[in-house]
Amino acid sequence: MADALLVEATHPCLPGHFPGRPVVPGVVILDRVVAAIEALHGPLGALRLPQVKFVQPLLPEQTAAIRLEPIAGQGPRWRFRVERDGTLLASGEIAAASPASA
Repeated sequence: MADALLVEATHPCLPGHFPGRPVVPGVVILDRVVAAIEALHGPLGALRLPQVKFVQPLLPEQTAAIRLEPIAGQGPRWRFRVERDGTLLASGEIAAASPASA
């Protein structure tokens, strides 16, 4: 499964990260990964990120793909990859303590 990720050049995080040469902050990428998981599974409870690696920058207006893979037998947990044109930008794991109560 893949979701598209695009951060517009007008996003409020960009002027400070970095002035004159904006790069999408890792926290924005992770927020979009969590949103992709929640779109499939509903709101998540407390989260852990046991492993996250950023290997290439994502620039404003570049489209990337979020790929999710459930990790069986470990509770609500997913591996993720963020890729642009076949190039890995970020990867890791996200684990939820339990689904959030409604």
